[in-house]
Amino acid sequence: MRYFFESRIEKKEKGYMIPIPFNVWEVCKLRDVIQADVVLDNKIIDCELLPVEKGNYEIHIEDDDVLNADLTDPHKILLHINGSLIRMDQNSPYSFENPIRKIDSMEVIRQPQDGLCGQACVAMLAGVTIAEVISVMDCREWQATMGRVISALNYYGIDHTDIINYTEGRDAVLPKCCIMMERMGRFCHYLVHFDGKFYDSNLGVLEEYDMSKLLGYLEIKC
Repeated sequence: MRYFFESRIEKKEKGYMIPIPFNVWEVCKLRDVIQADVVLDNKIIDCELLPVEKGNYEIHIEDDDVLNADLTDPHKILLHINGSLIRMDQNSPYSFENPIRKIDSMEVIRQPQDGLCGQACVAMLAGVTIAEVISVMDCREWQATMGRVISALNYYGIDHTDIINYTEGRDAVLPKCCIMMERMGRFCHYLVHFDGKFYDSNLGVLEEYDMSKLLGYLEIKC
């Protein structure tokens, strides 16, 4: 997967670092030092992600790759991490060419208890029950990371972009359909945007949304 966000280059004791605005453990299955590459100022750079604490990471880039970079203003960063998804689509009867359904409408699904918003979003998009999605994802309350959500979308043949856009409260124009992430304590809350409305498994169908709460989104192709 690829992750798009804005961040600054900071000179630290370990070298030049770029803070990552999301918890890597929540979206990836990887730990320790992670190999990756970034696009910085239209240049592809091999890099390492170094752990800070509890899933928070920084991108370490070599001095030569920062020679002409501006250290005062934020940069648009495109981060690519290999092998960051849990595969659960090997035995799926669906594919992007043969999805479980065409997404031309949306019905809100309420989660029966807190911590199932990720499963509820997949259920809304796939048109199935939360119970079925829990079985496919093999995770229960508070366990639906974005990596698992994307893998479940793949299982149901629900096509999506391969970039998660992190807006971090900045104004953004949402695509017709997407899964939205908002910060909720140390967890993320997930909801679906479709055709100008917001489908929240806690609050129901919303006509408006405070974009300052938005951490990022994944576009769903429909």
